[in-house]
Amino acid sequence: MSGPIRRSSLPDVEVSDDECMRGTCKINVENTSSKFSHSRDKKIRKKTVCPDSATLGEARDSVEAEAVNVLRQTLIADNLLPAILDDYHMILKYLKAMNFNIEDTKNMWINMLKWRKDFGADTILEDYKFNEVNEVLQYVPQGFHGIDKEGRPVYIEILGRVDPKKLLRVTTIDRYVRYYVQEYEKTLSIRFPACSIAKGRRVDSNTTIIDVQGVGVWNLAKPVIELIRRLQQINTNYPDTLCQMFIINAGQGFKMLWNMIQSVLEPKAKSKIHVLGTKFKSTLLEVIDASELPEFLGGCCKCAEKGGCMCSDKGPWKDPHVMEVLSSGKSKGCISRLELTKQGIAYDTGRCSSSEDAFIQRNHSSKSTTLVADRLAPVECKH
Repeated sequence: MSGPIRRSSLPDVEVSDDECMRGTCKINVENTSSKFSHSRDKKIRKKTVCPDSATLGEARDSVEAEAVNVLRQTLIADNLLPAILDDYHMILKYLKAMNFNIEDTKNMWINMLKWRKDFGADTILEDYKFNEVNEVLQYVPQGFHGIDKEGRPVYIEILGRVDPKKLLRVTTIDRYVRYYVQEYEKTLSIRFPACSIAKGRRVDSNTTIIDVQGVGVWNLAKPVIELIRRLQQINTNYPDTLCQMFIINAGQGFKMLWNMIQSVLEPKAKSKIHVLGTKFKSTLLEVIDASELPEFLGGCCKCAEKGGCMCSDKGPWKDPHVMEVLSSGKSKGCISRLELTKQGIAYDTGRCSSSEDAFIQRNHSSKSTTLVADRLAPVECKH
């Protein structure tokens, strides 16, 4: 959601509209800390979200940072913050989704934890085998391909070629939904960290292209509506992972459908979506380099050796140099002082403590990886 921080959530915030626009909002930390004190009987973790903003030397909005700290301590006190989810940026995404209302965000967080436990999301990368994936992709052409100019992974879906009847002949809605979640988890634990290593700074959102040529209200058969409903429910557990979306080849049929869709979208979500007609190529090339964009979308990439761009899963996560860094971080807990050259990768794995250190944190009780560095030395990607 967009909008100002609610004073009921963060008391004693001295805010003016002009200050918010300039990102100079201030918060009375002394009053806030007293009003959000927790029971002394609770054992609260003393460390800050690793690494601390001061350690990284990054400039963070003071109101956002205080809100993260307040919510984090609240979650810790109530035993609602597993170590694997103890990440500044992840907590901030949930706060933004709930307009920085602490209680609403806590409830959203609780619902997320319950969903992850019930669905088995924590282990779905290892546990779930979607053997029919190649057949499914014939009837729901989709996949990640390359990165945009800011290093974000690009997701492409050709919605106009989706065939629900044939899809349900090779899989079920339940199995497809689990595949959808598995891909989300893969993006969080592999694609985003790989893009971050390649770009040299945190990447935690994607650019999406949806081709809707031929799509209209007549495409909304009952199974499609049910699938959309379930996927929307899942999306609430992964807030703020979309940076921008380009809907291309939008004809009159889709525009009728879009008028229905946008009426229920939040302003912040709507602002990320750009609906384009058939003259979309120049717009996409402003955001994505031609070498990273498939030829059929106006770029020059063909991925002929991979059976076409939609089959390639091209990206830094396919680069052995990048994945060597990522794998080393997973096995050793952190990677510090990365020194990456065109000839190879040289790094030492010391303690992640100085302001020069950039690292990837792994919690040993989970196979998920949390990227905690905001500035890394970039790896030259050779995907």
